[in-house]
Amino acid sequence: MESDNIECISVSDTMVVDDEEVAHVPHPFLKPQGDGSGTVAGGGRSPVMSPATRVHELLECPVCTNSMYPPIHQCHNGHTLCSACKSRVHNRCPTCRQELGDIRCLALEKVAESLELPCRYFSLGCPEIFPYYSKLQHEAWCNFRPYNCPYAGSECSVVGDIPFLVAHLRDDHKVDMHIGSTFNHRYVKSNPREVENATWMLTVFHCYGQYFCLHFEAFQLGVAPVYMTFLRFMGDETEARHYSYSLEVGSSGRKLIWEGTPRSIRDSHRKVRDSHDGLIIQRNMALFFSGGDRKELKLRVTGRIWKEQPNTDPAACIPNPCSS
Repeated sequence: MESDNIECISVSDTMVVDDEEVAHVPHPFLKPQGDGSGTVAGGGRSPVMSPATRVHELLECPVCTNSMYPPIHQCHNGHTLCSACKSRVHNRCPTCRQELGDIRCLALEKVAESLELPCRYFSLGCPEIFPYYSKLQHEAWCNFRPYNCPYAGSECSVVGDIPFLVAHLRDDHKVDMHIGSTFNHRYVKSNPREVENATWMLTVFHCYGQYFCLHFEAFQLGVAPVYMTFLRFMGDETEARHYSYSLEVGSSGRKLIWEGTPRSIRDSHRKVRDSHDGLIIQRNMALFFSGGDRKELKLRVTGRIWKEQPNTDPAACIPNPCSS
């Protein structure tokens, strides 16, 4: 979807975040510095590598550097690689250039069965340890796995934890950053009837110690041109359920209101949009709310975010309708 030549005027009653508010965070997946000898920058010594770690290194594919799972292939000289990379190297060993053939390294596959290793996201906080062949399944759904960049204006491949992505959104995508739980934005387009698919600039809000992304898009819903605005939570779905938000558009005594739970950025913005989980406004109605001659989009969207309070009152129980 195109995002060029689309103006978004933000009239917010929140406070703009200073650059210092979001600290630059190093990428969480950079490898530790060192030359493999145990010496790190500054002259210190790195921790001694455990036998399990050495075996785990043997299970690292030399081509893609991912962990290898059966079938593990080897050449006549004993060099190994994963099955996914075997076709990529045209059946030639990437180490000695000998023909690979169809030899499996059964010994290494057996050794892998005896390993118990930490989740690959242990540096991001995951404390779990798994048998080698169960680890991959866990990592696909690990709550500590990195998030994809939530920016919707382009296909961004950056991944990281939340502090890293916040800094990335601010520095690389130049998104609007605000502090506060209420907002009042105006989305502007001079020739709205010529735009069928478009994405306005993302806005990020910081409140309750969390970050939220406000989206506004134009697309075709069936044959009807519509606008849609929705909120996503920068965190997991279980955390997102602790928050709610409302959106409102209107003019001349008429208004549309949406209330819902923000979706986690684990769900892509396209998935949220295609599920219609947000405030959808038909284009003719959006132009009516814009006022004037209805030839220019000037749609004001107001809203707020709040944290749901858990019900701890024991008296607030649903009465039994059958009791006398």
